[in-house]
Amino acid sequence: MKLSRRQFTVGASSLAFLSLAKNAAAIALSGSPATVAGYGPLIPDPAGLLDLPADFSYKVISELGDVMDDGLPVPDRADGMGCFELDADRVILVRNHELSAHHHDLGPLKALSRPGIASFDHDTAGLPLPGGTTTIVYNMKTGERVREHLSLLGTIRNCAGGVTPWGSWLTCEENVSRAGDMVGKDHGWVFEVPANETGLLDPVPLRDLGRFNHEAAAVDPKTGIVYMTEDRNESLFYRFIPNVRGELNKGGRLQALAFAGEPMSSHTRNWEGVGFEPGSWRNVRWIDLDNTDSPADDLRLRGHAKGAAIFARGEGVHWGEGELYFTCTSGGVAKLGQIMRYVPSANEGQDGETETPGRLQLFLESNDPENFNYGDNLTVAPNGHLLVCEDQYTEVVDNHLRGVTPDGGVYPFARLRVQTEPAGACFSPDGSTLFVNVYSPTKTLAVSGPWGRLK
Repeated sequence: MKLSRRQFTVGASSLAFLSLAKNAAAIALSGSPATVAGYGPLIPDPAGLLDLPADFSYKVISELGDVMDDGLPVPDRADGMGCFELDADRVILVRNHELSAHHHDLGPLKALSRPGIASFDHDTAGLPLPGGTTTIVYNMKTGERVREHLSLLGTIRNCAGGVTPWGSWLTCEENVSRAGDMVGKDHGWVFEVPANETGLLDPVPLRDLGRFNHEAAAVDPKTGIVYMTEDRNESLFYRFIPNVRGELNKGGRLQALAFAGEPMSSHTRNWEGVGFEPGSWRNVRWIDLDNTDSPADDLRLRGHAKGAAIFARGEGVHWGEGELYFTCTSGGVAKLGQIMRYVPSANEGQDGETETPGRLQLFLESNDPENFNYGDNLTVAPNGHLLVCEDQYTEVVDNHLRGVTPDGGVYPFARLRVQTEPAGACFSPDGSTLFVNVYSPTKTLAVSGPWGRLK
């Protein structure tokens, strides 16, 4: 099942189905975003898993403990995921598993040694670390899982990531453990997983993309620049300009976003008073970062000192048409979440960028937990709306998949009925199927229905 890069087509969900808010500025939201009808009321699921609008349905295509084609069980804690086209009938899903170093019982090896298996790192007992990715081949016409296997092993807390235009998945470690701290190597890296590989990779970290508490990544198909979020209360928003487009292992420059004309670091969180009005735009500049291996885990702090803007827990990031969107999970006056929108410069990453700078907008900010609460992973739906996975931090959670319209209206698309989060939302290249993970116990669902039938 090997494919060349020329044969490989990345899933359309990684680019854009439609322009999101391309021709209309988002309204300035003085209160919580307005609730709109979307696809109509959610119908209770008799199985007690996922409520959906009328005429939508789901199918479980993979779940915790299923025996994969390599003989290993499906691991737990399924998080970020990307979808790729394999051929006219089949797609490939590459799925993260957010497992920490001590989660051997939840991983693919179940705390057993397996000599010779390719693993980035081991614990002090010599066991491969359980974090990594699994890969699924799914037949869209028959609705059957064709193949499933472990594709990356030995990492820690593979949270989110992003698809590339050249057919790979960037899987990101949300952990900055140091060698000697119960593990053998430093962590906090991005790894690249070609979607068309049929076995376990020899893991190689992309060190020039920086060592920090990574969350998600998105690649501009026009320039090949990689944009990355960081899951920290005082996080930065990063971009990586590769030396060679499509070959991230050949190095490049890592930078952080700052606001043009503001030499000091600015807050976008609105925790300390409203400094970034919902709906407003700011021109940006980009600050070069050094010592990006960051052994002291101080990359964001050094970026702040240089003037980089501060965000509240940057998480999911996804491209629309010529623009990207990313969530800030605990941003906003009420700390219930924000969505940022970035439009790159016509000369992004090149000479002349300062004359035509990129622009950042606070697209959405919530002050009502019933409306939008802790947005995490996000994607672009076939109708051009955003689809955002909630990940609430209350003792009892009521997580939804929230649709967001181009003018900032919010509607519930799905409600998860179990006490965990939905994650990894991504669409098939033809836009007919939404794939989404139930975090724990792991389930991967294929959701279909009348995507064009909005109320």
